[in-house]
Amino acid sequence: MGFEKLTEADSLYRHIESMTTMEVLQHINTEDQKVALAISRSLDAVACLIDAIADKMLVGGRLFYIGAGTSGRLGILDASECTPTFGVPPGLVIGIIAGGEQAVRNAVEFAEDNMEQGWADLQDHEVSEKDFVLGLSASGATPFVMHALEKCREHHIASGSICCNPGSPISALADYAVEVPLGPEFISGSTRMKAGTAQKMLLNMISTAVMIQLGRVEDNKMVHMQLSNEKLIDRGVKMVMKKLGLTDYDAARELLLKHGSVKKATFHNRT
Repeated sequence: MGFEKLTEADSLYRHIESMTTMEVLQHINTEDQKVALAISRSLDAVACLIDAIADKMLVGGRLFYIGAGTSGRLGILDASECTPTFGVPPGLVIGIIAGGEQAVRNAVEFAEDNMEQGWADLQDHEVSEKDFVLGLSASGATPFVMHALEKCREHHIASGSICCNPGSPISALADYAVEVPLGPEFISGSTRMKAGTAQKMLLNMISTAVMIQLGRVEDNKMVHMQLSNEKLIDRGVKMVMKKLGLTDYDAARELLLKHGSVKKATFHNRT
């Protein structure tokens, strides 16, 4: 299949500036509904990607997300949520964005075109064959990401990719490629919209499914979540009460805070 930049195609909608607010919302909603359906057609590839990531992480490897612009920000967002949600050590899932930390809040001109920097950023984290690198690019042709994946292949580092154009260059460079063609954006080329939504949904799937394989979820609960605020402590106390059959809230809270997680509190206090 030839490379088609559907993400840059003209919007299906014309004269957007003349629409009412409700018309704008209805049309955006119509386009957004296409995202989940498109992802459903790629689940086989997503499952293969997840299993490959989990295989690396189960033997001590790390997961890197690498991207530019919206893609990079979404990778950093997902990586940053893995520690508080699943209780994994900081640095197990790492997000890298073209342009560095300042690019998280402000666009850095031409950062995505810097071919050498992506690999240099990975080297700063001492990436190795134990790890897995996932390249994120709405277009599937971001130089920052492409060169990083090229170097990963050269150094026998397993890699994957997520993009929204069929037959993309980034897919050819990845060991496990996921393509989710979505057609034109509501505003032509504004890939923070459907493409960004697709990437967020896929990253949710990937990190969640990987963490399940790593044993960070029991039944349907986040038993390793960090107890970083009262809401999470309260949630954890109720989990401990249910799992241990306790009726005393304060006693369950004391156990939870003593051990630091639902998993440890229940493991050490089973009768």
